[in-house]
Amino acid sequence: MRTPIRRARGVRRALTGALLAGLTLLTTASPASPAFADGPSAGAGPSGDSAGPTEAGTTFRTATALAQGQTGTAQASTGDYLYWVFPADAGQRPTVEATVKLPENAARRSASTWQIDVYDGLRRRQACAYGHQTRKAGAEATTVELSCVLRPVRAWSKPWANDPLPGSYYVRLTVVDLPADQLGLPIGAEVRPTVREVGGAHDVDGTLSEPLVPGVSVASAGDGAGASAAPRTVAAGEPEDGWASGRWTDRWLWTVGGGVLAALAAVFGYSLTRGRGRPSHVPPGV
Repeated sequence: MRTPIRRARGVRRALTGALLAGLTLLTTASPASPAFADGPSAGAGPSGDSAGPTEAGTTFRTATALAQGQTGTAQASTGDYLYWVFPADAGQRPTVEATVKLPENAARRSASTWQIDVYDGLRRRQACAYGHQTRKAGAEATTVELSCVLRPVRAWSKPWANDPLPGSYYVRLTVVDLPADQLGLPIGAEVRPTVREVGGAHDVDGTLSEPLVPGVSVASAGDGAGASAAPRTVAAGEPEDGWASGRWTDRWLWTVGGGVLAALAAVFGYSLTRGRGRPSHVPPGV
């Protein structure tokens, strides 16, 4: 009589240990945990702080390409529209930081207001979740710092939604409030886009057929036209490892782990409710 009881207790202890180990593993190893998301290298892209371009575009079509984590600089004049473009994929949260070096105090006689705007591949203006998108610089200021933290990029969204989608993101820097007699003064601009992985908390059940990058519709039409089409070109600012577009997310880990834990919980519950079987003193057939 004692042997089956000991075995049942051993099974219960083993299942309990397995459940606790599985819960600990999923809690500590999840890519979306704060320990991984807020690490020192979480916002650094593949290029790190490598030297970037020293000029900026003046329109969407001539925007200067930047890699994630790369710093771009430019010399321009007050009143110019400066454009850069960088890539952002699904599961990433872009952040754009900009610094404007203002003209010398002797040349300036009034305050100025500067603004940074971010547009997606469809040239839809994306609202900043937080940051200093617009700032006013006094007449004595030497620099002004701007920042814009976007919402996490989603792999897919409804046609009417304005959610950030995988593709190119354009950064526009300009002055929005300045007297006309102060236009044309020399300035220096510095822009740095970074991304942070947010894990599967913002994953959706869908993907885009192509990322929103310049020329992707023309390239797709050429691929379907025939073999004589020109070879597909890599979009400016494409991630170093290519576009993920929702191929793999940590939701798979949670799904598989949840299934394993559910199976263990079912076995554990059955072992608790099945009882000890037929008593030995009860004759068969009763």
